[in-house]
Amino acid sequence: MKSLKNKKDKNKDWNQVAKTFGSKARKDDYKNILFNKLILNENDTVLDLGCGEGTITIPIAKKVKSVTALDSSTKMLEVLDKKAKKENIKNIKTIYKNIEDIKKEDIGTYDVVIASRSLNGIIPIDEILSEINEIANKFVFITVFGPENWKIEKEFKKYINVKEESFPDYNYLFNILFNMGIYPNIERLNIKDYRKYDSIGQAMDNGKFRLDLLNDLEKEKLKEYLKKILKKDPETGKLYNKNDKADWILIWWEK
Repeated sequence: MKSLKNKKDKNKDWNQVAKTFGSKARKDDYKNILFNKLILNENDTVLDLGCGEGTITIPIAKKVKSVTALDSSTKMLEVLDKKAKKENIKNIKTIYKNIEDIKKEDIGTYDVVIASRSLNGIIPIDEILSEINEIANKFVFITVFGPENWKIEKEFKKYINVKEESFPDYNYLFNILFNMGIYPNIERLNIKDYRKYDSIGQAMDNGKFRLDLLNDLEKEKLKEYLKKILKKDPETGKLYNKNDKADWILIWWEK
């Protein structure tokens, strides 16, 4: 809990990244892999916590009765609304709220609750997990960082001699759920696609290095580091490193 409170980048400005978040998310196969794991039917009501700009929300809405999409970023919700209108999807309701503030008495219950990539860094996690469990009637699906998710970022911190802080991983959530009497299924999603970039500048600005937290010297070191580790694909001309890919753990349970 203490390590989460000390995490410097947990208060990321999601309004600022809303416009480009979807295009970055589409660069790996996470969405399709997760979607194939979800247990949904056409009569289900779904609560999508931390919905973002709708990467998961839109395809889910096409398969179920209704989706309530909750997010703490007004810009993300605006992008989601535009996407839904463009595809003539009318069964999505949006709620502007922090995940930490959700209460069953305020938003009701849903057949399925999904928290896709949205619980990392949530501090009152035991309270949130308890509330999520109460809100769900049938299933809960959660994805959180896997052990390899920040591999090259951690190596960069070593490169510039910055101490790497350790943060609670998926085992932390499992232990909380276990103590609540919930025995979830845990599966590592097999993300195969690694990230590809047109330039060093694009690799720096991929959202994971948090340039806003680096000083000028550290930014130069980052450029130097990326030039060292990235290779160019002779066929596409794209820069890549096979260790630079997402790692996600799926935790789910049936009520």
